[in-house]
Amino acid sequence: MLCPDSLRVQAYFDGEIDAVSAADVERHLEHCAECRELYQGLKQTRETIRSELGYFRAPQPLRARLEQLLDSADVVERPARRRWFASGSIGRPFWAGALSGIGMSAVAAALVLFMLLPMRAAPLVDDVVGAHLRSLMPEHLIDVASSDRHTVKPWFAGHADVSPSVADFESQGYRLVGGRADYINHQRSAVLVYQHGAHVINVFTWATAPVEAPHDATRNGYHLLFWRVGDIAYCAISDAAWDELRALEQLIREHGASDPS
Repeated sequence: MLCPDSLRVQAYFDGEIDAVSAADVERHLEHCAECRELYQGLKQTRETIRSELGYFRAPQPLRARLEQLLDSADVVERPARRRWFASGSIGRPFWAGALSGIGMSAVAAALVLFMLLPMRAAPLVDDVVGAHLRSLMPEHLIDVASSDRHTVKPWFAGHADVSPSVADFESQGYRLVGGRADYINHQRSAVLVYQHGAHVINVFTWATAPVEAPHDATRNGYHLLFWRVGDIAYCAISDAAWDELRALEQLIREHGASDPS
C-alpha cells in the first residue's frame, strides 16, 4: 500500500507545490523510506530520459511565432482568490481581463518554449524562470496582497527563509502589490511583486550560497537581473526593459541601505 503522501512527493518532484508544502515534503522524505525510494526513482527516470533520448530543437518558424506572442502579449491576470482588488487602497488589479485571449496564449507559449529549449548550464536561471512562469498562471502570483511593508514583511517571517527589505515605490512608478513564498535554490524564497506600467516584476530573494549566478540573463523573452545585498541574493525578472529593472534594483538597494529593520 502506497504512503498517503506519495502524491505530494510526485507533485514536489514536478515543482507543482508552494514553498511551505515543499518544506513539509522534504521533512517527510527524511523519515519515510518508501517515499524516498519513490523520489529517487523519479529522479533516475528523468536523468535516463535526458541522457538517452534524442533532443529535437523547435523549428525556427515555431520559435519565432512563440517569441512574437511573448513580445506582443499583455500581462496575465491572477484571478481573485481573495477579493483584494475590491478595497479602495489597492484598487482593481492592473491585469484584470488579460487572462482571456492573447495573455493566456502567451503564457502557454512561454511554457512550451521553456520546455523545448535545450537544458542550460545555469540551473538557478532555470529555477527562477520556471517559478516566474508558474506565478503568471491562475492563483499563483500573490499570497499576501498589500502595498504596506508592515503587512508584507511580517508575513515573510513565517513563510520564507529570508526577510528582505520591503518597500513600495509607487511614486517612482513601481507599485508593490504584494508578496508570496516560492522555492528557489532549495530554499523558501521571499518574492516581492511589483506593478510597473503594464508589467509584472517578480523580485526573488534567497540566502546567498556558493551557487554561480550571472549578473544578468535573458530567457524566453524575460530579462533576469541578479544582485546581492549582504547575505541576501536578489533576482528581478520581467518582460520589462533592462533600464526599468535596473531602476528598481537601485531603488531596492537605496532603501535597503537606509532601512534599519
